[in-house]
Amino acid sequence: MRHAVIMAGGSGTRLWPLSRAGRPKQLLDVLADGDGGAHSLLREAFTRLQAVLPTGQIWVCTAVRYAEQVRTALPELAADRLVLEPVPRDTANAVGLTAALVADVDPDAELAVVSADHVIRPVERFAAALRSAYEVLAVRPRALVTLGVTPTSPATGFGYVRKGPPVADGVAEVASFTEKPDRATAERYLAGGGHLWNSGMFVWRAQTVLDALAEHLPESAAGLARVVAAPAGPAREAVLAEVFPTLPKISVDYAVLEPAASEPGRVLVVDLDVDWLDVGSWPALAATLDDDGAGNAVRGLTVVVDGTGNVVLSDDPEHLVALVGVRDSVVVHTADVTMVCPVGDAERVKQLLAAVEDRQGRRFS
Repeated sequence: MRHAVIMAGGSGTRLWPLSRAGRPKQLLDVLADGDGGAHSLLREAFTRLQAVLPTGQIWVCTAVRYAEQVRTALPELAADRLVLEPVPRDTANAVGLTAALVADVDPDAELAVVSADHVIRPVERFAAALRSAYEVLAVRPRALVTLGVTPTSPATGFGYVRKGPPVADGVAEVASFTEKPDRATAERYLAGGGHLWNSGMFVWRAQTVLDALAEHLPESAAGLARVVAAPAGPAREAVLAEVFPTLPKISVDYAVLEPAASEPGRVLVVDLDVDWLDVGSWPALAATLDDDGAGNAVRGLTVVVDGTGNVVLSDDPEHLVALVGVRDSVVVHTADVTMVCPVGDAERVKQLLAAVEDRQGRRFS
């Protein structure tokens, strides 16, 4: 049976101060509805999967501290489809835990792994690509399939997948992975046409990824096996709380995908030709905000005079953010923090938050 899990455990520090440790970006209502309202990135991801799968086959993996917020945001999510990480141990262990729990209820499960912080349009193309990835498993059951986004610019903030020999229409073997290249390399990739952005979304049999973990990350595989060996309920939760914090912290890309890519034909990529937005920074989020007609992305009570290229957000309906003569800046106001930075330094917001925590403690985190 086909299943999918939304990875929703991140804290979204690059969208501080809007995104906080207690309420991260995937749970914030930052995406506008057609009726004037707004919804969260998590809701968007859940609805997107409902175009492909029955609701009962959709899982969410998140941190324990976000459990109640996720349940409130997704009331139709079954209680036993919510996977809770006691502590963050990176994506290899989050994916492995979910795969182990899915395989426990469905040993033959095919599992898609998607992110909670992507905006993907149109949904129909995403659904078609995801179905293609599932279908590949019928002929290559040991395959590890990644979804690669057709690049539209020489972006240096994404990893890239180099396509190898074709397998089917829109599906190819993976020749290699490249982490965030420099500008010249990214331009060469774009011009050559043989590279895709690595979306961080995958499809595989649950047991296949568990076998890959046993091969490449045996400590995690052994720990997760202990978890699912315990009966579901308090006993399993106790073992999880004991074992999970001890697992090696590593991403699924480093732990599984890249080592497996050395075996010809083991890792495949499906073309995902969509408008894809990874909402990981203020410039990226700007694409989801309103345009004030002068080239500024705005949300809330804002006024900009003689300014352009700004990202301006007020999270307080009674607080006006007003700019004059300001260009290419991010200005964000919340109830307890006002943050200003050049758009070009937006990737340094995580660094800024670290400095705030160093000087003020975690009060504003």
